[in-house]
Amino acid sequence: MNFEDRGRTRQYGVTMSTFVRARSNSDSAPVAVILPGAGYTAMGPLLYWCGEMLAQEGWHVQGVEWTVDARALSDPQAFVEQAVAEAFDAAPQSSRRLIVAKSLGCFALPWARRNGIPGVWLTPVVTNEDVRLALIEASAADMAVGGDADAAWLPEAIANTRANVISVPKADHSLAIPGDWRGSLTAQTAIFETIANHLTTT
Repeated sequence: MNFEDRGRTRQYGVTMSTFVRARSNSDSAPVAVILPGAGYTAMGPLLYWCGEMLAQEGWHVQGVEWTVDARALSDPQAFVEQAVAEAFDAAPQSSRRLIVAKSLGCFALPWARRNGIPGVWLTPVVTNEDVRLALIEASAADMAVGGDADAAWLPEAIANTRANVISVPKADHSLAIPGDWRGSLTAQTAIFETIANHLTTT
């Protein structure tokens, strides 16, 4: 699979780049941006299979890569907001846009709310107040997924959201079940099925 490098910038002492993960043949294709975590790349299984799912449904998929340092982590919202804005700027224009984000990438939530873009938010850090408040204000077109063994996942703190909230029993911050690879695969397959159904009905 060939990915096309579309841009590289330096911010906060780290390198960020955006690339074409999948290109659609349609000029009117919806556009999705894939945002990684701090140590979880766009090729990690959760984001890889979401990208494959979207590509096979005809989406243009724009990926982001970054190397994160302490300075970026000191202001993660500003760091992630620059990355997501650059990724959408590099992608084709579209009337339908989506963010698929993992962990640190979910700091794009406030930016997404301001710009009216829904997202699939995988393991958002709900212990962060800005992320929590933005998720509470999310729409029914949003989806948030976390594991109930993840200390950063507090579904009771976002109980008033209209987003589709999924809690995965026994799953950690990688949405894996420690010590149970079969159970992890089963759980993640169910997550992908739920995401696919969500995207076709919202």
